[in-house]
Amino acid sequence: MITLGHSAPDFKDITAYRQGEFTKISLSDFHGKWLVLFFYPRDFTFICPTELRGFAKHTAELSQLGAQVLAASTDSEWSHKAWLEKDLPEIDYPVLADTTHQVSKAYGVLDETNGESQRGLFIIDPEGLVKYVVISAGSVGRSVKEVIRVLEALQSGELCPVEWEPGQTTLGKA
Repeated sequence: MITLGHSAPDFKDITAYRQGEFTKISLSDFHGKWLVLFFYPRDFTFICPTELRGFAKHTAELSQLGAQVLAASTDSEWSHKAWLEKDLPEIDYPVLADTTHQVSKAYGVLDETNGESQRGLFIIDPEGLVKYVVISAGSVGRSVKEVIRVLEALQSGELCPVEWEPGQTTLGKA
């Protein structure tokens, strides 16, 4: 079970696809950086490409904030390769192939009835602590702008009220 403020579930040497290459990814690869880890149900679907494109559109902005993006689904690396090369060549961050379901299960997003990941998103701080969790219905895509807003709020170290935006007054130190 994921607990805010506690260590993110570890994973090691999971195959990922990234721009023509297969690589092994571990959570420890992101130590010292903010990580935006998001799970999506399946390749070759309807809402999922809109989310992957959305994160790709904002990777430079996230990078400026010291964050890296990592996507994951239970599809194979070969499915990721076929889909991304055909339909989503602009995706420049790694996409995990969680074919054993171990990562989806550890993060509490595995739908045991169909073997798919649910739409889960986790912001993990540079020390590996979970700072933000959203799990939503499969029919609703996430807002990358909201992820960026939350990341900036977390990085501020301040108490940020509802609808807070960078540059606005906070309520003091967290």
